[in-house]
Parts: sequence; structure tokens; C-alpha cells
Amino acid sequence: MPFPFAPPLTDIRFVLTRLIGIDKLTALPGYESTGEDIIDAVLTEAGKIASEIFAPLNDVGDKNGIKFSNDKITMPQGFGDAYRAFIDGGWNGLQVEEEFGGQGLPSLIGMSVFEMLQAANVALALCPMLNGGAIELLSAHGDEATKKKYLPKLVSGEWGGTMNLTESQAGSDVGAVKSKAVKEGDHYRVTGQKIFISYGDHDMVENIMHLVLARLPDAPEGTRGLSLFLVPKILVNDDGSLGEFNDVRVVSVEHKLGQHSSPTCVMAFGDKGGSVGYLIGQENGGIAAMFTMMNNARLNVGVQGLGLMERSYQHARDYAKFRVQSRSVEDPKGAPVTIIHHPDVRRMLMTMKSYTEAARAVAYACGFAIDTAKRSTDATQKAQASARVNLLTPIVKAWTTEIANEITSLGVQVLGGVGYVEEAGAAQHMRDARVLTIYEGTTGIQAHDLTFRKLIHDQGAAFRAMTDEISALLDTWPADAPENFAIMHENLSHALAALMDAAVWLLQNGKTNPGLTAASATSFLRLFGNTLGGYFLVRSALLAQQDLTAKQGDGEFLATKIVTARFYATNILPQSVGLAEIIRQGAASTLETTEATFN
Repeated sequence: MPFPFAPPLTDIRFVLTRLIGIDKLTALPGYESTGEDIIDAVLTEAGKIASEIFAPLNDVGDKNGIKFSNDKITMPQGFGDAYRAFIDGGWNGLQVEEEFGGQGLPSLIGMSVFEMLQAANVALALCPMLNGGAIELLSAHGDEATKKKYLPKLVSGEWGGTMNLTESQAGSDVGAVKSKAVKEGDHYRVTGQKIFISYGDHDMVENIMHLVLARLPDAPEGTRGLSLFLVPKILVNDDGSLGEFNDVRVVSVEHKLGQHSSPTCVMAFGDKGGSVGYLIGQENGGIAAMFTMMNNARLNVGVQGLGLMERSYQHARDYAKFRVQSRSVEDPKGAPVTIIHHPDVRRMLMTMKSYTEAARAVAYACGFAIDTAKRSTDATQKAQASARVNLLTPIVKAWTTEIANEITSLGVQVLGGVGYVEEAGAAQHMRDARVLTIYEGTTGIQAHDLTFRKLIHDQGAAFRAMTDEISALLDTWPADAPENFAIMHENLSHALAALMDAAVWLLQNGKTNPGLTAASATSFLRLFGNTLGGYFLVRSALLAQQDLTAKQGDGEFLATKIVTARFYATNILPQSVGLAEIIRQGAASTLETTEATFN
């Protein structure tokens, strides 16, 4: 019973044009010609690829999965054709700089496109997502010869890219990596085994560039001793043609809860003497280079969560409009009604809708900050934008994906018993979302990064810049705002106060009692994410009211934006006070536990 996917173009356009502001984007050097007409055309065509090419394969891939035989992986039927349609349209290089063969469009637009693709088919869209991370890494850290040799076909999508960090003993503790590399002339011999490698092999591309962390002889312990190597699946000759296979093979594939059509591989490098690898960046400087790809992946995993939230919401909404069950409590003698008439179903749907739109706004705000940090010629503006990206990255990654798990679970709940049956399709969204809070850094790791590195490290400077922006909205509240907007102002004010109080508490305890900070970090991340989501939805409501007053835009859509913001303000933001209390009180009780507590 899976329902068709409809790209949420109206809301995406509203966030881009009204909340972010196309004029701010086109004011950045290099983006002057990226006007609203171009953006509209890109989004429209991307929506067609998502809904007409990627989405129909989502259920097919989930049911059939991949095939692994003779060290090779075969993708589900239709996936190769869909991927070729994607790269033939030039989509793989959408936001890549023109000097590397891309189209040079803003990262924000790329994020919008990939949201729709992830919503349509998260397992398939993961492949070009990884390619994009590899391109960004090599663009930033590869030497000119490496860029010239490998980037063109990575940008075109003819070749794929992977990220190889994890080993059986080195998961979150990347410094425990044991893979080895030994210098041999102009290259290195890489040996070792990596696990959980997404798209480690597949038949949609002719070659795969593996980016591998390994340790040189006598390298320092921990992350300081890791170097990064480009290890092609098939060696590339100087003229760009393909040469011999490079002693890289798939040992096995994982059988997973979700994303069945995304191959997750155990990779062996150098079983027959050593894979040829090429150093990227400096020796022992691998972790710094790899973080370029990791941060790219973390933001994109957040976009995966956003996409699955949208897909699950649409699925639940469409079912609720279709399924007739029971009489309305407001008309108990009337005929049975579709379940969307029942208040609790509407509560669930509005929770899904409001969180999805809040997450979209937070993610896109981060995307705009990325473009500003990349393109601005004003040193102060550039530094502030970079700090904003660093601050928002763990929010986009962890807050969005945690919510995605809740929203996709609600999607099953709306369908009831039917939702628990695989044929209905709602369960796939929930299964596909489950890994998002785990890979590319768990929620706990992101929360630790937010509190220790992004809040405490600079004594809250970037955090204060964000809260000052929220305060400015509250302080300049329009005098002619409708009366029913008052509750939004009140509840956002309470949420902001709770957030700032929690931040002060963390700053006071962060260095003297790091255990308290670590125990409360995840609650702080949730509090921060909820407040940011409320801020952007309240701003959206004010903008929507301006347009309604001016009789501009789609009146029905604008009215719905206001209703959505009011729902979030009255159902989500009040949780902030409780989260702040959990931060102050709950951490101590967590630290009182010992191993013996868990008997």
C-alpha cells in the first residue's frame, strides 16, 4: 500500500525564498546568477527524478535487496538505470566547483535536491551522497595531480567514493585503527580490514575510490598517527584508462534492519601483498583530512533523516485521509469517518508535520551558513558563518535523526495494525531511519561534540550569537501581530530562557566536572534543537502573516504555516522547561550509578 511520493516543493521554496532569502544567497560572490528562476527549475526537475525515478524503486530495493556472489555485489533491478539517469543529468556535480567539472551551485540548493532524493529512496541516494563527500575531501586536500587524475570521473559520477574508518576494534574510537601502510616508491602498500563500509562495492560504477585511514610504521599512537590514502578498486593509468585490479575485495556484506539495497561491506585491503594507495594530505595528518568527509557525511545524514520524516509524514497523512474507521467524537451519531477526523490522529500528524518543517528550516539555515563561509569575502562574516556551521552540524545530524526515528515510528502508529505489516510500507521508513542516529557518529558523540567542543571550548561565543538572533526576534515582535501569535512569543521566550540557563549550568560545570556535562549533553542537544526549530517556525509564521496581509502567495499554504508554528509552539516548546530540569538534576543521578547498578 505504499503511496506515491510528492516532493514538498512548496515548503522548500518558502524556506529558501522567504526564510533564508534568495537575495542573501545571490549576494555571495559566484552566486550572482543563481536567481529564483534557476533555483525553481532545478528543484522542479530534481523533484521529477525523486518522484518518478528514485521513489518507485524504494519498495523494490527493500524487498529484493542486494546480491553478493564471487566477491561482487549486484544492485537490485532498476537501480543502475536510475543512477545513470541521475549522473547523465549532471546532478552528481550540482554543487561542485566549476573548476573541478561541477556546476558550482550553492550547497543550500544541493541540500534541497538531496532532501527530495533521500525521501524518495534513501538507500539509493546514499551512493551519490558518499561520492559528494569524497569529492569535497579530494578538492580540499588532494594535490593537483590527484585532482586532475581522479576528480573528473568522481564528479561525473562514473566512479564512486567510499569512506573507510571503522575496524572491528575501532568504532567510535578511531584512534584504535590498526590498518597499515608502507611507503613504496611514489605510492604506499595498504593492508588491513575495514567494516561497515557503505557502497564498498556495487555494479553501478566502473571504479570505486576508497579513502582509507591507515597507520605508517613508527607512527604515533591514537588519531595523531593516522594517515589517509586513496586506494582505487581498479588502478588508473596515467592517461586515465583503467588498469589492473588493486588487491581490494569485499569479504562479506551485512544483513541489516533497514536500507536493504544499500550494500554495507567488510572490505579487505592487501590480502595478496598490499593494495596500492596514494597519500592524501600529509603523513600522520589523515584524521584532519578525513574530517572534511565526515562533516559532510554528518550533515547529509541529517538530511537523510529529514527526507525520511517527510516521506513517513506523507504516507501517514495519505492513509489517514483514506482509511474509514469509527464515528467522530464531535458527531457520534454520524456516519463513520476517515481517521484524519479523529483528534489524536491529527495530533500525531501535526507532530510529524511540524517537526519535519522545523528540521528542514534548521538544516537549510546550516546550508546557507556553509555557502556564506565558503563564498563571503568579508573576513568577519566568513568567520561567523564558519562558527555557525560548526555549531549547527551536530544539531542537524543528531537532533534531526533522533526525531526521524520518532516520526517514522508515529507513521506506523497512524496506520495502526496495517502499519506493522510490511506490505503497507510504513515500517520500511522506520527501519531505514534506525541507523541514522548511529552511523557517522552516534547521538551521544554528537552531543559530546556540541557541549565540549562547540559550547565550552569558546565559552559559548557561537552559541550566544545564535541565541542573540532568537532574542532579537522576540525583542522586535511586530506590534500588529495577530492576537493568536502571542502564545508563540511567550513559549519561545520560555524555551530560550530554559536553553540559556542550561548553557550557563554546562559552562559552569564543564571544566570542573566533565562527567556532569557528559551525562546531560544529549538532553542539551535536544533542548537546543527543539528551541531552534521553534525559532524558525515562529519566524516562518510571521513571514506567512506578512504575505497574507499583502495578499501575496498561496493563502491556504500560508495559513497552514501559521497553524503548524502554533502547534509546535504549544506542543513541543513547552518541553524545554522539563529538559532544562533534566539537565540540572538528572546528570547527578546518572553519575551515582556504578557497574553494579546494572545487575
